[in-house]
Amino acid sequence: MLTDVEINKSAKLDNIVDVAKKLGIEEDDIELYGKYKAKLSKEVFEKNKDKKDGKLILVTAINPTPLGEGKTTISIGLADGLNRLGKKVCLALREPSLGPVFGIKGGATGGGYAQVAPMDEINLHFTGDIHAMTAANNLIAACIDNHIFQGNELRIDPNHITWKRCMDMNDRALRTITLDYSFKDRTYIRNDGFDITVASEIMAIVCLSKDIKDLEERISNIIFGYDIDGKALKVADLKIQGAVTALLRDALKPNLVQTIENTPAIIHGGPFANIAHGCNSIVATKTALKLADYVVTEAGFGADLGAEKFMDIKCRIAKLKPDAVILVTTLKAMKYNGGVLKENVKEENLEAIKNGFCNLQKHIENINKFGIKPIVALNKYDFDTEAEVNLLHKLCEDIGATLVDTEVFAKGGEGAIELANSLINYLDNNSNNFKFVYDESQTIKEKIEKIAKEIYGADGVSYSEAAEEAIQKIEEIKRDKLPICIAKTQYSLSDDQKKLGRPTGFELNIREVILKNGAGFIVAIAGSIMTMPGLPKVPAAEGIHMAEDGETIVGLF
Repeated sequence: MLTDVEINKSAKLDNIVDVAKKLGIEEDDIELYGKYKAKLSKEVFEKNKDKKDGKLILVTAINPTPLGEGKTTISIGLADGLNRLGKKVCLALREPSLGPVFGIKGGATGGGYAQVAPMDEINLHFTGDIHAMTAANNLIAACIDNHIFQGNELRIDPNHITWKRCMDMNDRALRTITLDYSFKDRTYIRNDGFDITVASEIMAIVCLSKDIKDLEERISNIIFGYDIDGKALKVADLKIQGAVTALLRDALKPNLVQTIENTPAIIHGGPFANIAHGCNSIVATKTALKLADYVVTEAGFGADLGAEKFMDIKCRIAKLKPDAVILVTTLKAMKYNGGVLKENVKEENLEAIKNGFCNLQKHIENINKFGIKPIVALNKYDFDTEAEVNLLHKLCEDIGATLVDTEVFAKGGEGAIELANSLINYLDNNSNNFKFVYDESQTIKEKIEKIAKEIYGADGVSYSEAAEEAIQKIEEIKRDKLPICIAKTQYSLSDDQKKLGRPTGFELNIREVILKNGAGFIVAIAGSIMTMPGLPKVPAAEGIHMAEDGETIVGLF
């Protein structure tokens, strides 16, 4: 079989002007970035705001294994399947981060015959959105330190600055840095660090803003630290909200591309779900809902992270609700969660599937708690045996869950026709009673414990001294009535990546709590999760190179 890059490059793409026309968008309302990429102007939403919303379909997954489960691939394949059935459909996905592209996970443009294109450009610089967010974030950081150096009129306490610098790359060496510079008679030293851009508050703000005015207001409200009296300080106090907004003007506009089957795809925003809120932008999703009858979107990593945050953060802020949920699983994941080593997951093992099914069952139960019955999509591999597939169908049937086989990697949209038909049938015959897991008016600890117990299956929650102090501080400034964004490992329902399956008898350990005042949520960091990832022993970057033609990039996946 051809590589992902080869498949992508061999696809016959439509000019992006023609892709826009499929959604009823005129050429004057798009800003071209070559033949196959464009940004949508703000007029696109305005011209269509009175139209009825299409159906919002969320694609999520079980806890991923190190081998990946193909959630984005299923999202793309499902959209292509709906398109093949003659439905007006639009994808709404996240932008890839360079961290995973050059790290271990690879890009985020799908795989096989279910991809968005041009995959090399989308996976690398795309339209520069994430670069703009990096610059905006670091402008704030530079102005904070400059303000202190220039006399510190705001009386900023250097020991209580909460704003970090960022970059869109995995670099563990930057987790902790020392700022040390002198000028004439002034010496300034303090400890700081970097986050990856996709974990930054700027990324969250862009993804949660409804327009440029809302964007500037959210930037103004960013709390970057505290003064020596303990008073919260905001970006508005630095008088730079206008400059930061200017850097993000174009980054707020959604990006239009297509699948290799020419289905329109809006790709915009890229927060990780293990360390951020894991959803594409509200602007992109709401625009897609006005342009298409079916909008297929995804949330990052497993349903315990991405789907929970999609429901409890994004849907709450944007006043949205999903009409259906697709829950992706694989047989290799069942075996991995059942105790099989990753190098042995291709071997038939019915007992391991039975043992690992508890992970899928927990995720099904979790989606049900939001008032929605999920459709389970089996992402089939060529090494899956008939006996294994039949067993998983029986296990799902026994708990009243619908399981549909898909083969989108090998067959593209054709491999998702059964899933698309099952989805249409569900939408035509079901209405959900969508609800949140917690009430945002509850205390911070009550909200964290609700997620920990209801979604993760924890017995309780423990807090570090630093987390306790941060919670008290947030309560004192009366910013505690906000949604919660828990940062934890994606590989387990718990905060310990080694606890596979459906762990019980554990506590969720909260070591840090951070107020994202501009974004409008509170981050609770659990276990050993890092907001600046590191590279693996053998980074994906080692396999990427330029072909002899000087144009083709080889090794991206």
